[in-house]
Amino acid sequence: MRKFLMHPLAKPVVFFLCLLPFAWLFYGAFTNNLGANPAEYLIRATGDWTLRFMCIVLAVTPLRVLISTPQLARLRRMLGLFVYFYVVLHLLSYSWFDMGYDVPDIANDIAKRPFILVGFSAFVLLTPLAATTFNRAIKAMGGKRWQALHRSVYAVAGLALLHFF
Repeated sequence: MRKFLMHPLAKPVVFFLCLLPFAWLFYGAFTNNLGANPAEYLIRATGDWTLRFMCIVLAVTPLRVLISTPQLARLRRMLGLFVYFYVVLHLLSYSWFDMGYDVPDIANDIAKRPFILVGFSAFVLLTPLAATTFNRAIKAMGGKRWQALHRSVYAVAGLALLHFF
């Protein structure tokens, strides 16, 4: 495991593996194999993959400590950006397929249905985390402020679970 994580191909392999759910959904949409209600399937599937990747990201540090493999940290940033990728797909699927990109209807739906408000709040809190994952942002913010901001991932995870249930 440690050798693989230090191999130059480790990141591209993990990147490819993280894109497989998207490729499967894209293939399903292209071949019209998403069931009787493809819009609902896409919304649900992208949300599920967002939660799965969130769990993977949150498991990196405990797993890294548990199996004494600090090399796992090399993948955390990329995995976190895949969380954001899938949540953006989830939001776009909802906005497009369920609401037809009608912004007033989306705003009314967010205000009317609490689970959508919670999910949208999680998305809003996740956005600065995705925007500050880059080295230049870390350097500009300073390590302590950057860490404090990125600890909000636990609040995002809680909101995401609440949105799911």
